Amino acid sequence: MRAVFHRITRLTRLAASGPGAWVGLTMFGSVLGLQFADIWVDVQMIAWYKRFYDALENVDAAAAIRELWVFGGIVLLSSMIFLLGDYIRKRLLLRWRARLTDRALDSWTNAHAYWHLRPGLSPKSVDNPDQRIAQDCRLYIELLLQETLDLIGRIVALVSYVVILWNLSDFVLRLPIFGRELAIPHYLVWLAFLYVAVSSVFTHLMGRPLKSLVFRQERREADFRYALVQLRDNAGEVAQSAGEPAERRRLAQRFDGIRHNWYRLIGREFILGLFTRPYYQSILRIPLFFSLPAYFAGAVTLGGLMQLSGAFGRVTQTLSWFIFSYRDLAEFAAVAERLDDLFTSADQPPPMPGAARDIIRTTSSDDALHLRGLRLITPQGRALFPVPDRTIHQGERIWIAGASGQGKSTLLAAISGVWPYGEGQIDRPASRILYLPQKPHLFSEGLAAAACYPEDPADVPPGRIRQVLTQLGLEHRLPALDDDGPAALEGLSMGERQRLALARVLLLRPDWVALDEATSSLDAT
Repeated sequence: MRAVFHRITRLTRLAASGPGAWVGLTMFGSVLGLQFADIWVDVQMIAWYKRFYDALENVDAAAAIRELWVFGGIVLLSSMIFLLGDYIRKRLLLRWRARLTDRALDSWTNAHAYWHLRPGLSPKSVDNPDQRIAQDCRLYIELLLQETLDLIGRIVALVSYVVILWNLSDFVLRLPIFGRELAIPHYLVWLAFLYVAVSSVFTHLMGRPLKSLVFRQERREADFRYALVQLRDNAGEVAQSAGEPAERRRLAQRFDGIRHNWYRLIGREFILGLFTRPYYQSILRIPLFFSLPAYFAGAVTLGGLMQLSGAFGRVTQTLSWFIFSYRDLAEFAAVAERLDDLFTSADQPPPMPGAARDIIRTTSSDDALHLRGLRLITPQGRALFPVPDRTIHQGERIWIAGASGQGKSTLLAAISGVWPYGEGQIDRPASRILYLPQKPHLFSEGLAAAACYPEDPADVPPGRIRQVLTQLGLEHRLPALDDDGPAALEGLSMGERQRLALARVLLLRPDWVALDEATSSLDAT
């Protein structure tokens, strides 16, 4: 339980802090204030019950009609308070979600965490980070506001309702026990707390496994979505290889995981519902039954009975927050665990055990690349090909040859600063180095954005982009140059992709270029 509160405190601080934090806190306070106003309106409704039912008992038509007008005013005021509070809450939801998402993106992209936490490079890879950032950040803020505002509102309301119930139940319940009489003053107050406490214990015992089941369900749903994305991204190769049966088997296996966990989840929800559903159905009627002894004893009128029942019902409903919210609280704890795991892993990616991370990286003073005593290893500790000491000056052309799997791409990754495993020293030039891999990343914001990646295409003259693409044999793609989005990149062959990546060299004019088989799909022409 302490770990859950620690996660929630950390994530909430990330969402609510930063520039303009006071605006979000003011909005949160406004929503709370409106909730308190709604509690005051509810107290007026409890008082209205007595006046209205007393008018009915006394057959006072004028008083009853007057109370109907009062009822209309109470409903109108309550509706306006609710709508205004709901509007501010939704604005706050977006504000805090944007802040938390921004912090998650910073943690995931800074220091190459998205690269270091891939399977095989870290003992603890983060599964489905896209889901955690896009969906869990939204869910966390939604559930945080929902449950926090509800809890605070119920605590304040509980004080008001208990005072009302205490003042109304100023009679004594007398029970004969073993020949003696037990007198219980204000028995409805004690009964309300006892009733809800016992019910809460039963709820927790029956619903405790829900958190882990919800966590597992979210993971398996995300795994299934990712498999579908992989099929879409590799549609050409799958179609040409007639790989549909294999893909179908993989998708069926992913969905089987969803199905099996779903059965366990709904089974546990059914077990929980065996208690909570009857509780939900009876919570509005039980107060009336518990108040009947006072009515039959002549301690209250019919109007007083309805007022007493309403006050008792408000107390039990307010105390039942844990029971009513148990399913959402389990989901909230699961979402908080997934998000906190993302932040913790991204901020301090754990190294592979037994793999040294002793590469020293500095900036050279002569704008040259110096490799000294460099020894690269795999995350499992296997040594790659030996790297000789070498100084490379700007303008030199170096060809690195070797068998596949010997570490050529790893050497470039080490020079770029992302490969951590090994020892030695790398002095990098201060000027810019552009890396082009064999399978280039095509930025999905359009043709111009892909050609200028990672720079903004707005900083490059459009005429220059057209000229370079024409030089590289991509003039047939120019009609889509002004289109945004991934549609402009559909249908590109691997050779066209590599030519589009080579456009970056001509457009960005870096001081150094590192090509990792970046022309392997280009023909001699």
